[in-house]
Amino acid sequence: MKINLDHLTEKCAWTDLTEGMQMYAPGTSAHFKTGEWSTIKPHYIIDKCRQCLLCVPTCPDSAIPVKNYKRQPFDLDHCKGCGICAKVCPFGAIEMKEGE
Repeated sequence: MKINLDHLTEKCAWTDLTEGMQMYAPGTSAHFKTGEWSTIKPHYIIDKCRQCLLCVPTCPDSAIPVKNYKRQPFDLDHCKGCGICAKVCPFGAIEMKEGE
């Protein structure tokens, strides 16, 4: 079985490489669906939510969208299921559920 790795051999000048091959550009996670491997997913209980938005800045994956100052359902394409949002919610509006 041969694996095609041609897409990994993009030409790059050595002057474009960073010291220690460190990544300095933020926001690259928006280009990848990192939540598809998660086995634990957050469940948003709308009736309990008081729109305090404490969960939004604590999400390391920016998987809690906000529109017109109100949080929206989770972006499960990017949520990795860490559960930080559920721990900071003072109203119990977020529950972590396995296997969904």
